[in-house]
Amino acid sequence: MSVVRYALGALGLLLIGIGGWHLAARPDPYDVLLWMAGALVLHDGVLAPVVLAVGLLVAAVPARPVVRGALVTGGALVLVTLPLLLRPEAPPNPSALPLPYVRNLLLVLAVVAGVALAWVGLTRLRRRVRASRAGPQTPTEG
Repeated sequence: MSVVRYALGALGLLLIGIGGWHLAARPDPYDVLLWMAGALVLHDGVLAPVVLAVGLLVAAVPARPVVRGALVTGGALVLVTLPLLLRPEAPPNPSALPLPYVRNLLLVLAVVAGVALAWVGLTRLRRRVRASRAGPQTPTEG
């Protein structure tokens, strides 16, 4: 196990070095550094606290794995479509962004929520059927 850990650590350091080399080769690296600083602030100041807060809320939910899966799927969908949603100006080529991305994202998120709810409902129904087939349980006296 430790061999894999050291190999991955070495690979990570190598990739950091390659990224630093490419950054140093740019004539003006300040835009990239500014973007990286903004990404760090956004991640540590907004995204991480929101994820932790949602995790605390989800911890009390009985269908925790299904809710987590739906939240991870929804979060990934939002992150993938975020550049398209935040693009303030019209694209130079009208065919570049021809779809209503906000509506489509909301529809896909509704499908994810619907699948999660159906999954939870079917799981509960299956448990009730199993319990009814097992018959009434009599409490044991101790």
